[in-house]
Amino acid sequence: MAQAAGHRVLAVDRDPDALSLMEGTGIETWSTDLEHGRLAIGAERFDAILCTNYLFRSRLDLMVSWLSPGGLLIYETFARGNARYGRPANPDFLLRPGELAELAIRGGLHLLAYEDGYLPTPRPARVQRMVAIAPPFDLERFPLG
Repeated sequence: MAQAAGHRVLAVDRDPDALSLMEGTGIETWSTDLEHGRLAIGAERFDAILCTNYLFRSRLDLMVSWLSPGGLLIYETFARGNARYGRPANPDFLLRPGELAELAIRGGLHLLAYEDGYLPTPRPARVQRMVAIAPPFDLERFPLG
């Protein structure tokens, strides 16, 4: 969605095989271990940041600062209550109630969409997900419906 709308997208994962699936899509890739690797972001800013199935809690606020004006933060990962369905079960790796919405507010982002609930497929899970946009922005770029 973000790349199709003309945004620059960087996919980051520690698994080069997972990143190889994006070859030829126009999406940039960066293979690094975010928890143990060096973050060489510097002053670079991104039009879209997508994070799925990974809680980057120690750097959530930093991630917001990497957005360019009008940039999108799209985030989905497991939430408290997921232990009922399997891994991850450690609360350190599960979002607290409202945590993504709080991140958007704290970071001065406009929350376009937020969900906190149960997903029955592809495997049962408790998740939170959001789409937020950095100011300044034009909401007409994202019409409802």
